[in-house]
Amino acid sequence: MNELLAKAIEAHGGESLWSSYDQVEATIVSGGGFFALKGIVQDDEPRTMKALLHSEWASVAPYGAADQRSVFTPDRIAVERTDGSVVAERLSPHDSFAGHQMHTPWDALQRAYFNGEALWTYLTSPFLLAMPGVRVEELDPWAEGDETWRVLRAYFPGSIETHSAVQEFYFGDDFLLRRHDYRVNIAGGFPAAQVMTEYTDAGGIKLPTRRRAFVRGPDSRPVTELAMIWIDLSDIRFS
Repeated sequence: MNELLAKAIEAHGGESLWSSYDQVEATIVSGGGFFALKGIVQDDEPRTMKALLHSEWASVAPYGAADQRSVFTPDRIAVERTDGSVVAERLSPHDSFAGHQMHTPWDALQRAYFNGEALWTYLTSPFLLAMPGVRVEELDPWAEGDETWRVLRAYFPGSIETHSAVQEFYFGDDFLLRRHDYRVNIAGGFPAAQVMTEYTDAGGIKLPTRRRAFVRGPDSRPVTELAMIWIDLSDIRFS
């Protein structure tokens, strides 16, 4: 395993502990200017996010109605009632984003798909970088104020649905994740930089509870005047 990745995984709780868990559940509140661009009304009501850790599956509830939830996998997105009956579904959902740009409106299933692939990526980082098929390499260090961050570039296989095939992960002196760069391919491929702060310990796994994603400028720094996406997590439970 890459030396930096090994230290990052150890700092976030270690591979052995991560492997002992199967899923994570958290309360999530989110918003930001990106949703308005997509024609989506985003409220700040708390929701429950669930995700599997070793395969791509995620769910948000409630979704669209009090008795409904979203269910995401790479090859299917659905809105289901809590009794399991299907309200709406789309197979091969990634195909529905063909030709999309930043301002292209999304329907409810497209929004659910974005929620699923994005939040699964965030809740499993950096451990997902050690999954089969993912290749990483260390880049030149990044100067951030008085700190120097080490950077991993990850190359994701087509079997993993995530923002883009190539992404960068920035780690502080304590090897905790500080920033995550990617392109939002299902929205025209615009460059984004997500900043992570306010770490917590949930069952021995360390992860940030505050995430702020911005458009990434030509100098590779986040344009912080407007948060495209903001995410606050609480009550995080691994099991």
